[in-house]
Amino acid sequence: MKILVVDDDSLAGEMTSAVLEDAGHTVVLAGDAVEAADRLDEGRQKGGDPFDLVVSDMHMPLVSGVDLFRNLRDQGDGIPFILLTGDDPGPVLAAEPRLDGCLAKDFTLETSLIDAIAAAMAGRGAARQ
Repeated sequence: MKILVVDDDSLAGEMTSAVLEDAGHTVVLAGDAVEAADRLDEGRQKGGDPFDLVVSDMHMPLVSGVDLFRNLRDQGDGIPFILLTGDDPGPVLAAEPRLDGCLAKDFTLETSLIDAIAAAMAGRGAARQ
């Protein structure tokens, strides 16, 4: 699966990318939401969906991960989307029921992220195949 990872903290982005690459995924890293939107637009212009999933940090300057998610949905883009946060993910999930997942950035991320991706993609079933 090709995954776009969005994080303004390069170390956190690299750690998330490493977890995903170890699980066999292809990862492209964007340093902020603006760059992520550009990468998604580039892929659409070439025809098709260049990414199967977006994993984004929630707290970023200028455009947050939540705002990136909302902008994509407002444009009709239904790409699976998982947020990562240092905060409690519960309130975010309650406020954004269309999210495919919101996970705490903690010591369980190596397994919780892989599990969240599997759940998000299973929920999409044949629509994404």
